[in-house]
Amino acid sequence: MAFVLSLLMVLVLVSYGPGGSLGCDLSLNHVLAGTEKNLTLLDQMRRLSPHLCLQDRKDFAFPQEMVEGGQLQEAQAISVLHEMLQQSFNLFNTKRSSAAWDTTLLEQLRTGLGQQLADLDDCWQQVTGEEDSALGRKGPTDAVTTYFKGIHVYLNEKEYSDCAWEIVRLDIRRAFSRFINQLAR
Repeated sequence: MAFVLSLLMVLVLVSYGPGGSLGCDLSLNHVLAGTEKNLTLLDQMRRLSPHLCLQDRKDFAFPQEMVEGGQLQEAQAISVLHEMLQQSFNLFNTKRSSAAWDTTLLEQLRTGLGQQLADLDDCWQQVTGEEDSALGRKGPTDAVTTYFKGIHVYLNEKEYSDCAWEIVRLDIRRAFSRFINQLAR
């Protein structure tokens, strides 16, 4: 919850610069709308019943408590969101993912993630440009990167099976769902 409040504060602070002028064209409603669309697409991409893949379940240990910490600085909060979007985009933008999913839905998801990244990019560059750019890469952002590395290792170990992709889809969907539910509170 603290991460959500930190992120909300960051979005407000970054969106309105000195004198009330827009410093960044990003709003909470815009982030929520984009994430909701991507969640819907992730739901529609389901090809297998998760019950058929119980033997492949894995806890990828999304760093929920770390990214919710009240100690997040502005650059870190924006970097965490940027990293989640970038890593998801990269994952679903591979040849292996193209073989696993309906191409129309996959392309819509890629487009949605790409649009959110583009929208967030100006804010991300603005806050990381004002401070040491390494600041936003430490701690919580690195934990998100490690989470996605674990997903890549898992997919490789499972030889990119349909069940492995289903488990990954569910876990990423869960991570974004928690994020959006906390933002909406």
